[in-house]
Amino acid sequence: MPQASFNLYFGSQHFFRMRTLPVMYMGYPRFQYEGFSFLLVDPWPEYWAANWYDSNDLYIDYDDGYYLYNRSYPYVRLAIVVVQ
Repeated sequence: MPQASFNLYFGSQHFFRMRTLPVMYMGYPRFQYEGFSFLLVDPWPEYWAANWYDSNDLYIDYDDGYYLYNRSYPYVRLAIVVVQ
């Protein structure tokens, strides 16, 4: 994903809510945002609320890879991959 388009839709200033629980795809939870599909490589922590995908502000950022962040737990990052 080119850096210019990444900054338009992603980063800590672009919060979103998934609204629905990620669905399984190729053995990983999958979700969509801004026309892109992502697979969650890391599991979300058990201590997150049962409806975290609908109740928490999330964002995607890049740091030697793409990560999903939950604003309620800013020090937890979940590895994700872009599905093409």
